Amino acid sequence: MAGGRYRLGIDVGGTFTDFVLADMESSRIAFHKEPSAPSDPSRAVEAGVEVLIAREKIAPGAIELVVHGTTLALNAIIQQKGARVALVVSRGNRDVMEIARARMPNSYDFTAGREAPLIPRESVFEIGARGLSDGSVMTPADPDEIAAVAAKIAREGHEAVAVMLLNSYRDPMLEAEVAGHLADALPGIPVTPSASIWPEMREYERALVTCMNSYVHPLMESYFERLQKRFAGQGINAPIYITANNGGTVSLETARARPVDTVLSGPASGVLAATRTAPDAPNLITFDMGGTSTDISITRGGQLEFTNSTLIGDYPLMLPVVNVSAIGAGGGSIVWSDAQGLLKVGPESAGADPGPVCYGRGGTRPTITDCYLTLGYLDPLRFNDGRLALDVESAAEKLAQTGTAAGQETAVATASAALMVATARMATELRKLMAEKGLDPRGFVLAAFGGAGPTHANLLAEEARLEGVLVPQLPGTFCALGAILADVRREYVRQARITTDRSGAHWEKITSLLAEIEAEALEWVAAEGDLIGSHELRLTCDMRYPGQAFELPIAVPDYALDRLTPTDLMDHFNAEHERLYGFVETDSAVQVTTLRLSVVGRVEQIGLPKSESGDLPKPRTVRRMYYQDWRDVPVYDRSAIGSGATIDGPAIVEQPDTTVVILPGWRAVSDTLGNLLIRRMGDAP
Repeated sequence: MAGGRYRLGIDVGGTFTDFVLADMESSRIAFHKEPSAPSDPSRAVEAGVEVLIAREKIAPGAIELVVHGTTLALNAIIQQKGARVALVVSRGNRDVMEIARARMPNSYDFTAGREAPLIPRESVFEIGARGLSDGSVMTPADPDEIAAVAAKIAREGHEAVAVMLLNSYRDPMLEAEVAGHLADALPGIPVTPSASIWPEMREYERALVTCMNSYVHPLMESYFERLQKRFAGQGINAPIYITANNGGTVSLETARARPVDTVLSGPASGVLAATRTAPDAPNLITFDMGGTSTDISITRGGQLEFTNSTLIGDYPLMLPVVNVSAIGAGGGSIVWSDAQGLLKVGPESAGADPGPVCYGRGGTRPTITDCYLTLGYLDPLRFNDGRLALDVESAAEKLAQTGTAAGQETAVATASAALMVATARMATELRKLMAEKGLDPRGFVLAAFGGAGPTHANLLAEEARLEGVLVPQLPGTFCALGAILADVRREYVRQARITTDRSGAHWEKITSLLAEIEAEALEWVAAEGDLIGSHELRLTCDMRYPGQAFELPIAVPDYALDRLTPTDLMDHFNAEHERLYGFVETDSAVQVTTLRLSVVGRVEQIGLPKSESGDLPKPRTVRRMYYQDWRDVPVYDRSAIGSGATIDGPAIVEQPDTTVVILPGWRAVSDTLGNLLIRRMGDAP
């Protein structure tokens, strides 16, 4: 077997587990897709690694780093299959999970039910310990009371404990003391204080994110232990890192202590990969179209966009995550007609089992994938690298039946109409999201990945009048690639609520808080492993004019504490306020409500393989495709296309993990990294 240096990226999905193996010396990249094993995802990881090692003829010891992403924690929360968690709160707050934000699920339907609390009321325990809003202790911890609560927690069979005391974000010492007493009384049961996860105000959100961490802690601990054993059994002793919500990675030990940081890591890895593989850092709309839904994220100048509030099901997650929004249907979304005879697409999905009708696994309701097949976008004999033959006749039959109720005369008409409906919905949601951010979609390129993303991307770009489409070289395993492209990263927060002005009023309070979180961040990154080289600190301040109800997140460019001034901070805030709202209050002070610091540990980057220049090869075949009319379309193999090659639409480009559709009036050009950049012919170079 060959030696060398290799890095292995893994992304565990519901249907497939994706692998990318990067040769650090030759920049060669190999990929593999292994059917997932929902009962024990580590089995699919082990099987896929065995295939890659054997196929690439490498020694297991040559793998120097493993970066792994999984949806295990996310699925556990959504399906409510996590551990039995006890929540310990200050007296008077037992109903924190039921009251939540006291909002109705539907303003127009008083009978609409709300999602059941993640932690039921009988698992919430009150104690007298309580802090005040300035961080001082109102009621100290009572060891005897805590011992009695611990005994009840153990007696009732709880598997993890979360602690959330009032105002602990101001000073975590009282909460940490309570957690210490509980941990001593409950050996073997993980105890998590809320301030150690995310010390930000808002009791419900802080309690919920801590409970989520505890909810998935035993599950993830068990999974990580099995994962380590399987790798060790294969002779792989490389450090294991886990992809995180923020587009970075963390060591296995950090992920064990803070598994909630990995809940939304899959989509984040794909967005990061898009920024690293796109040439010249263009403005991108990442377009990840899978089986159930289509997710987008917006990047400008190669920088990820973050949000500090997102949802997991109906539960708010108060952590910084890469801002990903669902905008429409996926390849498995079902096509149907409603009682009024209108053709609809989704939100229900056929999933992986039984899947679309054309899979031949018992599916009876047509999907977007059946539409692609009926219109000639897909080759029924080469789908998924030829491992799954598609049933054209059954797909057309079910589409025709569905279309009859919606006034469509043929399967082709139904399929074409369904794609128009899905595309129009995506374009509408995309425009709304862009308008909310004050952005014009016409200046953006759609970076398409996922199994169905490259197939549908040109349709959306045409409808939304986007600048172009970028299809990376490995779109079907893009999140696994993003895993090994990511740096180590973690987020820190401190509540400030400090008003300052250009004269520097109260500025020392802000710098004191920044010095405190800088020290904590630098201590953490120094302990994350030898693979980290240099590091960088990035600061974002939530700011507003005094009296405003909402804050703006203001990123501070080239942050350094010794160079930061109140004037700089106010200038950045005023510029963003004017961009969004068209005016500024130049004479007003500003209030800094929250300080958010990111520490990024730089990891040696893998070399991306270069494509050799070459002319466009002859088409492998010609296929009939329907777009506004039937036409004969050349079909090319992606692997035969060299850099600089130009493909005029209509055309189809096939590769093992996806199919790229190029519409009439558009032109694709292959670059040196193997990307296909598709633009309107009038705009193409």
